[in-house]
Amino acid sequence: MQARIFIVAAFLLAVVAIVAFTFFGANRPGAVTAPAAVVEKQAAAGVRVDMLYSSEKKDWLEAAKAKFAVEHPEIDVELTSMGSISAEQAILDGKAKPTVWSPADSLVLNMLIADWDVRYHTPLIGSGADAPQPLLISPLVFAVWQDRADVLKKNSGGANLTWKSIHAAVVSNQGWPAVGGKSEWGFVKLGHTDPTKSNSGIQALLLMTMEFYGKTSGLTVEDILKPDYQTFIKEVEGGVPKFEESTGDFMTDMVRFGPSKYDIAVVYENLAISQLANAQGRWGNLTVEYPATTLWSDHPVALLSGDWVTPAQAAAARLWIGFLESRSMQEQALTWGFRPADPSVALKTNDPNNPFVKYASQGVKVEIPPVASPPDAPVVQNLLTMWSRVVKH
Repeated sequence: MQARIFIVAAFLLAVVAIVAFTFFGANRPGAVTAPAAVVEKQAAAGVRVDMLYSSEKKDWLEAAKAKFAVEHPEIDVELTSMGSISAEQAILDGKAKPTVWSPADSLVLNMLIADWDVRYHTPLIGSGADAPQPLLISPLVFAVWQDRADVLKKNSGGANLTWKSIHAAVVSNQGWPAVGGKSEWGFVKLGHTDPTKSNSGIQALLLMTMEFYGKTSGLTVEDILKPDYQTFIKEVEGGVPKFEESTGDFMTDMVRFGPSKYDIAVVYENLAISQLANAQGRWGNLTVEYPATTLWSDHPVALLSGDWVTPAQAAAARLWIGFLESRSMQEQALTWGFRPADPSVALKTNDPNNPFVKYASQGVKVEIPPVASPPDAPVVQNLLTMWSRVVKH
């Protein structure tokens, strides 16, 4: 019995010694460390990766998670969706501590980088091999019921739907009849998300601003302060019944309730594509219209380097990010109407369900109008302040 107790005690002492070396000896000055690949493989075992993401990627990410779990059952990926602007603030305030963050646009990611540096004076986003990369590409579009789109484009005098034609329709107290629409349509109902909480809302606000000034780049803080411009924005926004927080939920509501709730929605192309078939089965023909100038959403994926992210989580996150960037997952992004970030993946394929072929008659295009350059952070911050002062309150 004493011999058995001695053996067990010796084994426990050996385990303690190994653990002590792992946590202390390997980190002492001059310590010899294992190769990075070995560390990553060991660290990835039995670990959880929390990913915070913008809601429009939900279906693609859920499908990716299921496939990733088969290849890496030792890694538990937890997915949480949140509007990009709300997520940026939650991370900044310490209310959200994800391992990986994928907002809708690099514009919001850059805002977090700048805000974090000002508040904490430490880097939050990885660099080098861990630097953020685009996952998916999607331009901002109008999702419009076909009969409404025909009226608005006729009034714009061109092939593209314009913010000025929307303004003319929204500002009139006579509603749709003022621009040649039917009286039973009532008032013009525009929809987009809250720009202080969602990236697509910021993009909608930027496109209104750029069309007002006839610019595709070079917006200034001075532009944002002009009274006639602010009046234009306030009048356009008067046509929005409610500023939603999530672009994905907002687009679903447009199809769920039909034109009684929204005539026009400003959404990401992939979300419009995902609902085209559903709309035809419920309310009629929903069409995609591209503004004369649009903005890209590049859905960057960032591995955070906050003190809450352990080396094991970081190693597991790299495997997860690599899986999302793999060719097979990039090709599957087409299923949900995204444009893959991998330039080697063709948009048009022989697949009859390819949305860029299947929905061409409903306005979906491979070639899109010019893409504007987003302004610097101070312009965006003043734009949001202006909107909160002039519109929200």
